[in-house]
Amino acid sequence: MINPKLNRVLIGVGGGIAAYKICELVSTLFKTGVEVRVILTPSAQKFITPLTIATLSRHPAYTDDDFWKPTHRPLHIELGEWADVMVIAPLTANTLAKLAYGMADNLLTNTVLASTCPVLLAPAMNTDMWEQRSVQRNWQQLLSDSRYHGMNTASGLLACDRVGAGRLAEPPEIFAHIQSLLHTQGKRDLVGKRVLISAGGTREYLDPVRFIGNPSTGKMGLALAQAAFHRGANVTLVHGPASWDVPLGVQAIPVVSAEQMQHVMVECLPNADVIVMSAAVADVKPRDYSTEKLPKRSLPQALPLEPVPDIVAQLAELKQQHQILIGFAAQTGDIVKPALEKLHNKKLDAIVANPIDQPDSGFGSDNNQAIFLDSQGNQVEIAPCSKLEMAHQLFDFATNEF
Repeated sequence: MINPKLNRVLIGVGGGIAAYKICELVSTLFKTGVEVRVILTPSAQKFITPLTIATLSRHPAYTDDDFWKPTHRPLHIELGEWADVMVIAPLTANTLAKLAYGMADNLLTNTVLASTCPVLLAPAMNTDMWEQRSVQRNWQQLLSDSRYHGMNTASGLLACDRVGAGRLAEPPEIFAHIQSLLHTQGKRDLVGKRVLISAGGTREYLDPVRFIGNPSTGKMGLALAQAAFHRGANVTLVHGPASWDVPLGVQAIPVVSAEQMQHVMVECLPNADVIVMSAAVADVKPRDYSTEKLPKRSLPQALPLEPVPDIVAQLAELKQQHQILIGFAAQTGDIVKPALEKLHNKKLDAIVANPIDQPDSGFGSDNNQAIFLDSQGNQVEIAPCSKLEMAHQLFDFATNEF
């Protein structure tokens, strides 16, 4: 849960086979402390039942039958005022057209018009349907309203056996976007900004199977990419080897070594407004590389090493006055003093002092904690929270530099 004061999510489920995925989303929201209510359209009930939703959300599902029952206040008014964030998933071509033209002929569409909260749209349909000019016109028209936040469709094998665009975004990605909207309340303060992020650890190989590396999973960089993208930025994510999927809409450039990351970061730097160097780059690499696997008996007793490029220092030397460069300092013990030294020595605009010796924090964890410091002497302590929450707090902090 991102914001304990904003944690009420209303989900509208459209009629499509992808509706079954919303069961996982509802369950995840409930488990993380979010109050969740669900509206099922008549078509959605052909795929999932009100009983399923009621069981997962611990609250009865709403249907059009409820819409016409006499109450002290109209149901669509009550639900519209209750929700902090609305989600429509899967968004069908039919519901999309109604919303684009302000039509309201059922409980879901009436509730949308009777509310003012941010609305997250996750479309899903056959490729030919999604690519129809009329559907794309309605989609763009709806997204021109700042209240609506759209998720890209994924590509792959559809239920109709067609391979192409139109797949519903996966529940974890929808969940992350909901968390972002609960934090930002729908603001897009990074629209027009180009954000360049490095993530994950680098690997410096001795031979094709052995390397010098570190435990970084890149989860912090992934969270930074999600947060920036959800706030409207054009995001490029340069990442080392990772096991997670890149968010739809984020440009990803995979690399392996520090030298490869250096090349890509320097190449992308001129087009960036904000650069966040969250990658855990190796400090040294083997001096010699064997193109064939070395037999165990041939491994050197002492491994000759040489330094890798200092990427963040090079970026600081090359950056322009309008650009903001933020570094990370993963530390044990006293985290502030070495972070301040790095901030000034590398000529950074801000730095994240990140303890990696605390429980449920640092490498591989879903959570983190930190102290943000900038070149003006400001410090903000971030209590343990999810990495996505910390990413948003970092951008809240960094926007003061714009």
